[in-house]
Amino acid sequence: MKELGAEHDDLIVFDADLAGATKTGTFKKASPDRHFNCGIAEGNMITVAAGASAMGLVPFVSSFSMFAAGRAFEQIRNSIGYPHLNVKIGATHGGISVGEDGASHQCCEDFALMRSIPGMTVLCPSDDVEARAAVKAAYEHQGPVYLRFGRLAVPVFHDETTFQFEIGKGEQLTNGSNVAVIATGLLVLEALKAAEVLRQGRYLRRT
Repeated sequence: MKELGAEHDDLIVFDADLAGATKTGTFKKASPDRHFNCGIAEGNMITVAAGASAMGLVPFVSSFSMFAAGRAFEQIRNSIGYPHLNVKIGATHGGISVGEDGASHQCCEDFALMRSIPGMTVLCPSDDVEARAAVKAAYEHQGPVYLRFGRLAVPVFHDETTFQFEIGKGEQLTNGSNVAVIATGLLVLEALKAAEVLRQGRYLRRT
């Protein structure tokens, strides 16, 4: 975000009082005049971003996925999805990786909610390299985008010098036979581990 902001004057960021947790504070330090804290009011944040988009700006809004997709779903559906506005939603802490925060913060339904909105592009990167590429692709994409990030730190397994990200295209990370393991986001690394277990035959057989 910080790098994109330095390149594009039309990029602005809205935050729901979680700049420290979602890391948009890094963008705020670099471009304080283009970072806006909307407070704990996610629905309002979405509608403000919709207005900014209608003015020709490219707003990124940020919050935990439970609040971005869950609490603000109606505003996303009606104020961004229906008019197909160019707003990017960066939702962090997705899935059950926020274990210590409790069930109220474990948003597993955000995929279903966002995919139900016609024209919404849903991206879920699996490591830091892919996350950077996904954010850049979201900016370049014309239309609403939902970016889903986890909370946990995960190992980087993409090579930044050769990796190419393309919206709508899957990626084959390993070869094999008989079984296809499909995953997205944080679970890609776990899928790679599972593939290796299967390759080595280290799995339990029923007797």
